[in-house]
Amino acid sequence: MTPRAKQLSLGLARPPVYTRAAFVASAANEAALAAVEAWPAWPGGALALVGPEGCGKTHLATVWAERAGAGRYQPGDAGEGRPVLVEDADLIGDEALFHLINRPPSDGGLLLTARTRPAAWPATLPDLRSRLNALTVAEIGAPDDALMIAVLEALLREKHIRAAPDLYEFLLRRMERSVTAARAIVTRLDEAAAEQGRPVNRALARELLEATADLFEG
Repeated sequence: MTPRAKQLSLGLARPPVYTRAAFVASAANEAALAAVEAWPAWPGGALALVGPEGCGKTHLATVWAERAGAGRYQPGDAGEGRPVLVEDADLIGDEALFHLINRPPSDGGLLLTARTRPAAWPATLPDLRSRLNALTVAEIGAPDDALMIAVLEALLREKHIRAAPDLYEFLLRRMERSVTAARAIVTRLDEAAAEQGRPVNRALARELLEATADLFEG
């Protein structure tokens, strides 16, 4: 592939697709999905969505924000009168978090995301601590095999690539269990296949592993 063609290929790389149809459900996230989709019937009008990095929190939260017409939290904006999405809610500070949680349910809903449950978030205000402890929590577990295979299949399908089952088995034994890692691996496989004029298969993945071990757990 010429440098110009490579630049065009990289420039056409699409951003993540955060739609409900693109969200892959599995045993690891089905309870969280049901909890988020129960809006607007959240107790107190708020829900904390928690789980490890790369488990799909941003995807699911974005699906909800689109459905609810929610705005994303900005410092200094309490979002009165409309639903609000707050990502990394454990990092925004006690005062801001306290005011957000105290919003009336009639404002339309509050979705908070973080890696840990609200009971573990730092809070120096006693009233905030009690409110955090009372939040309804939806937890996404670490992606299981079924979810990771479905995610890899979906990402490859977006690039019009069909792969043999042994590719998924090879990747699952070596890759980090996260949607973020899956997206990075599929992107690199697609680029390598285009550069070399080869199919995306286990042999290409093995060569990629040897050349770019940062994509895998080691």
